[in-house]
Amino acid sequence: MADFIINTDDNVYIPAEDSYLLADNLEIEKGQSVLEIGTGSGVVAMYASRLTDRITVTDINFDACGLARKNFEENNIENIEILFGNLFEPVKNRKFDVILFNTPYLPTEEGEVLEDTINYAFDGGINGRKVIDMFLNEVGNHLNDGGTVQLIQSSLSGNDETLTRLDELGFIAEIKASEHFFFEDITLINAYKI
Repeated sequence: MADFIINTDDNVYIPAEDSYLLADNLEIEKGQSVLEIGTGSGVVAMYASRLTDRITVTDINFDACGLARKNFEENNIENIEILFGNLFEPVKNRKFDVILFNTPYLPTEEGEVLEDTINYAFDGGINGRKVIDMFLNEVGNHLNDGGTVQLIQSSLSGNDETLTRLDELGFIAEIKASEHFFFEDITLINAYKI
């Protein structure tokens, strides 16, 4: 699958099964505007760039923004806007047709928190939902009517809780794909704004 040049950095999440679960199942139509939260190395956005030319990515990790820029340049991808910041802060008053997010979904105890910026990539707080819930609370404000949200999370961070919350927010949501690993399922949840 990796037919892009993908540089990595010790401070940035290295693309793994969850990245490709999202990249393999993108639901993006030509001309749609796309926002990817937490782009990391930029690999998902690179696959999205084959489907549309209106892409914005954000990351709270400054190293990730730099690495994504390098990866886009080395793959001659020029249609992706890179913004530094947490979740939707960099796109305050903007709306998109598709929003993508490979969430930091690992339940993380206080003693497991790392001092490095790589911590942003996986630290989901005690129950794995710290960032997921912040994302869900805001996502509807940044999605056009009829838009789609695609997010990756783990069964350890409460799939049913996410589906219920999306339902309460007026979305039609479903688990679109999943992969089983040792002690968890990594799931792709698709939600459609009615």
